[in-house]
Amino acid sequence: MSKKILIILAYSAILIAQKTVDVNKVSSIPIIDGNVINDPAWVDVKTISDFVQKTPDEGLEVSEKTIVRVMYSDQYFYVSVVAYDKEPNRIVVSDTRRDSPLNNSDSFSFIIDTFKDFQTGYLFGTNAAGIEFDAQITGGGEGGSISRRFSIGSGGGFNVNWDAVWEVKSIKSDFGWSAEFAIPFKTLRYKKDKDQSWGINFERVIARKKEEAHWAPISRQFTMTRLVSAGTITNINVPISRNIKIMPYVLGQNNTVANEQSTQSSKSDFGLDAKVSVGSSMNLDITYNTDFAQVEADEQQINLDRFSLFFPEKRAFFLENAGLFSVGSGGGYFGPDIEMFFSRRIGVGSGGVPVPIIGGGRLTGTLSGMKLGILTMQSDKVKDVTDGNQYSVLRLKKELPNRTHFGGMYTALNHLGENAYVNQSYAFDAQLGIGELSKIIAFAGFTDTPGLSKDNSYAFRLEAARDTKSISTVTSYTEVGADFNPEMGYLKRESYRKWSGRIFTRFRPENKYGILELRPHINFDGYWKLDGRQESGRWHIDNHWEFRSGFEIHTGMNLVYEGVFAPFEISSGDTVLANEYNDKEIQIMIMTNNAKPASFSAMTRIGGFFGGDRVSSTPTIRLRYKDQFTSEFSLNYNKVELPDGKFETKLVRSRLTYAFSPKIYIQSLLQYNNQSDEWSMNWRFIWQQSAATGLYLVYNQTQDYDGIPIPNSTKSFALKYSYLFDALN
Repeated sequence: MSKKILIILAYSAILIAQKTVDVNKVSSIPIIDGNVINDPAWVDVKTISDFVQKTPDEGLEVSEKTIVRVMYSDQYFYVSVVAYDKEPNRIVVSDTRRDSPLNNSDSFSFIIDTFKDFQTGYLFGTNAAGIEFDAQITGGGEGGSISRRFSIGSGGGFNVNWDAVWEVKSIKSDFGWSAEFAIPFKTLRYKKDKDQSWGINFERVIARKKEEAHWAPISRQFTMTRLVSAGTITNINVPISRNIKIMPYVLGQNNTVANEQSTQSSKSDFGLDAKVSVGSSMNLDITYNTDFAQVEADEQQINLDRFSLFFPEKRAFFLENAGLFSVGSGGGYFGPDIEMFFSRRIGVGSGGVPVPIIGGGRLTGTLSGMKLGILTMQSDKVKDVTDGNQYSVLRLKKELPNRTHFGGMYTALNHLGENAYVNQSYAFDAQLGIGELSKIIAFAGFTDTPGLSKDNSYAFRLEAARDTKSISTVTSYTEVGADFNPEMGYLKRESYRKWSGRIFTRFRPENKYGILELRPHINFDGYWKLDGRQESGRWHIDNHWEFRSGFEIHTGMNLVYEGVFAPFEISSGDTVLANEYNDKEIQIMIMTNNAKPASFSAMTRIGGFFGGDRVSSTPTIRLRYKDQFTSEFSLNYNKVELPDGKFETKLVRSRLTYAFSPKIYIQSLLQYNNQSDEWSMNWRFIWQQSAATGLYLVYNQTQDYDGIPIPNSTKSFALKYSYLFDALN
């Protein structure tokens, strides 16, 4: 029997036998400075060292010695790691900002499933520079990604925008690097039981080797966020959770608008957020005069289709616990299809105009075995933009063993003012886990809008999926009625039926030309109107070639159908005529190792486009100097030749960051879009203190060169300071 088969058999046995470790209360409190080896508090604590690789050599033990210890006190949950490295001068730190991706750095992270329900949890991590990385896990963590900076839609299963109060420090030395974590119990939600067992897993990344290793082994098709794959820690005597945090802010802002006339205005403001524990398993968040001046500007997009663009939520207040409020369906290549609750509807008017939020509250947690979410917000009126609106959401979800759940959601958007009316929606969702690898997902939604037929105000979706080590398959059917109108949600297309399917395979050849993994796959997405006419269709046939060096190349082709029922303007002066279009295009994507100081990626498509031809390319260059300066330069370029015209689009973007420390940094986002002939800059100086509080200096400038009769320019400068008061500490 070959060595490889023996390793696979041993690895499979490890996966079947779930790992368990007993944890003890501290005998002395550790000093959180990153120096684990010389801290006597850790000396007698049981060690965890049996880490197993997921990649590149699945099933082998970690290539560098790794020692983890866990303990707790009356107030804190402590974790330490000593990450030994035989070549400490080659330790990689790719970024020092809070919540920067950990997969490009030498890093350590862990998840905890405090309810041991395999559905919700927390992730904490750091790298050798000592950054703070935290996230919420929902939906069992399947499909989550530690590298994603922003969650998509309302949930996505992995919410990196959750910012909690905790502490971590790390140091580098000739042995490698080490780190210490102190997580306050009042940051977490858990059961009322005194003695508890939690799910837990640990991950170490060795960036230069592209190596990921875990304590509880993870099969290659999953990430550590999959809670059902975690091990267990026992003997945790939790305290009664008491938590009252108040976070007031003060804001000064100056705005200048220059067009036919120049106007200048200044304002000062204040507001606050508060967080209150309701028992040990629920949390009440309150906000007054809510402000998001510190949030990074949206990345501009180019729309070469006739459907709505999707801009993800970035505002921290709405992203916390967002996974609980996520009900709807995904969309794959064409973007999200349906979100019954899309928080960007709150505080953002048509055309992206900011709308003041007077205040609101959110109650989330567990009540009588049910996940409960209640949200209410009140927005103010803005002249010539919108009247005041009242937003309400109620969410209930029952989680069962083996990745199974069912639940419902109700939303109400109360339009105030002269033309007052209420838009309501009702939704039901469920997931049935079949074994450890298969599941069935169902969703149904209904809306009630004055003037629209209730008979056609429906949407539903049914999906079946199986995810094994070598092959993943998904098939789904979605239907949306003609009068379905979720005004508090997101709907990319109106009135359609959709069939979708995917077969995705993974193969790891043994020492073949440096190839780590091959991933041939085929996808299909097809949309039909309710009268049977096909609106869109796309076959995507591709193979991913991933090399051990970190280099990847994706080689594929697309067969695209578009049924255009009415002409639409695709670019200024260029129109796509009503017709049926069958096009073919080749697709190539290359990516170099993004753990290197310089890396490059590019997606290129060449082929037919609405009866004409298109060359599309999105090259991106990333440059890094040590662990302080990071930069990213990208271009989204399209050269289109249609039967009745031709045009080019260019969207240029650069993101520059200089970090003085993990909590003090400067970041700028510069963009130019030739479609709108608009240049914009978002510049931010951030001095973070705790849980997204601190000092923020923000400068925004937009220059519209296509203004009529003269170019328009807007400039704004904001200074915001927020502070966290812990009323019980």
